[in-house]
Amino acid sequence: MSLAALSLIEAASGIRDGRFSSVELVADCLKRIDEVDRDIEAWAFLDCGHAMRQAEAADDHRKHGKATGKLHGVPLGIKDIFDTSDMPTEFGSPFWAGRTPGRDAAAVASLRAAGAVSLGKTVTTEYAYFHPGKTKNPHNLAHTPGGSSSGSAAAVAASMVPGAIGSQTNGSVIRPAAYCGVVGFKPTHGLIPRSGALLLSRALDHVGVFARSVADAALLAETLAGFDAEDPDTSAVARPPFVTVAAGDPPLPPRFAFVRTPAWKDAEPVTTEAFAELAEALGERASEVELGESFERAYDMHRTVMAVEMAHNLHRDYERAGDALSETLRALIERGRKVLAVDYASALAGSAPLNAMLDSVFDEYDAILTPAATGPAPRGLETTGNPAFCTLWTYLGTPAVTLPLLASEDGMPIGVQLVGRRGDDARLLRTASWLVKALAREQRRGGKSKANRRGGKTGNGR
Repeated sequence: MSLAALSLIEAASGIRDGRFSSVELVADCLKRIDEVDRDIEAWAFLDCGHAMRQAEAADDHRKHGKATGKLHGVPLGIKDIFDTSDMPTEFGSPFWAGRTPGRDAAAVASLRAAGAVSLGKTVTTEYAYFHPGKTKNPHNLAHTPGGSSSGSAAAVAASMVPGAIGSQTNGSVIRPAAYCGVVGFKPTHGLIPRSGALLLSRALDHVGVFARSVADAALLAETLAGFDAEDPDTSAVARPPFVTVAAGDPPLPPRFAFVRTPAWKDAEPVTTEAFAELAEALGERASEVELGESFERAYDMHRTVMAVEMAHNLHRDYERAGDALSETLRALIERGRKVLAVDYASALAGSAPLNAMLDSVFDEYDAILTPAATGPAPRGLETTGNPAFCTLWTYLGTPAVTLPLLASEDGMPIGVQLVGRRGDDARLLRTASWLVKALAREQRRGGKSKANRRGGKTGNGR
């Protein structure tokens, strides 16, 4: 088995136990990149020599008996909106070509502290918004990988790297993870520090992770979570035990609230059919729940907050960059500059009462079950797809995870999204693990549901 195909946990334990070295693992990942990335184009910056020097330093560190972190010697992809002191950070824009920051973003610093090798920078859409980058979907090169964390999702899906980090301001972790057939986890707003990452919207920006299993995503998120004085939305609380909780069995089999959300009108027939079959497969464990008309306003409120805060945070680039910014991004900024202050304040205040209304759902159910995207990755590379099934949960700041459990008839992944109560990230990951195992058992018993027969991606999303 290729070392590049190992899970994050397998890679970390293999290095820790001395079964292979970081140099061997990184070299195999670079070999895999050389084989497949000329077509997929997941990387914005990759210096093979620098990656190998990091691996050599990691091995030397271990040989001298020094303490090692949970990710010691493991290569990871870094979305090109996170500052890296040793590599360019260009935000997917020609306006910032060649920019090399003086220090690491908080998330990158946490990965390095855990011993990880920063393999390279993964492609982002322009300013982590809608204008596509060069990356293609590993499952079919004629289809989008989603965005804005395009390269991170594609690199993990194509076994170029066992894990990667990204960000989400609308649907930029969950959607590309679903399109590329990997696990994507967007934690509770403020759980992972965002300092040193491109600031689009304080109210909406989340750091997220990509991996091939829920356990791997739990390890990455646990490593990244923490307090940072430079991010006012983080809290000085104990690090959540994601790995331990996610690996455990729930005291009772979870119950799922199947929520169509106001985005259901945008769902493609393949998605509606697959989720009907999934709900049938779960039987009494899943019940359909209506959120009510109040939640329909969340989409407009999200749009308002995003436009205003991006217009504010990118105003200097808007005024200086000219044609270096896409028309799509310029249109958003111009829209945000016209919003009345009272409308922005109202939109910003709207999330708290909606989260309070969700409490009654989470009092009865362990997680909300809903699509991760309107359908499989669309054909064509001109857009990154519709984030409608992510918008509500990003606006509310709730934790969300997508699982590669379903697929279309032509083999394109369809993500199953689970959403939890704010702050209940560990429980959500445990519920996600239970669902993956439950559907795997169903398949072994003969695949009673059409959804399971169509999917079959419960193991590693490949």
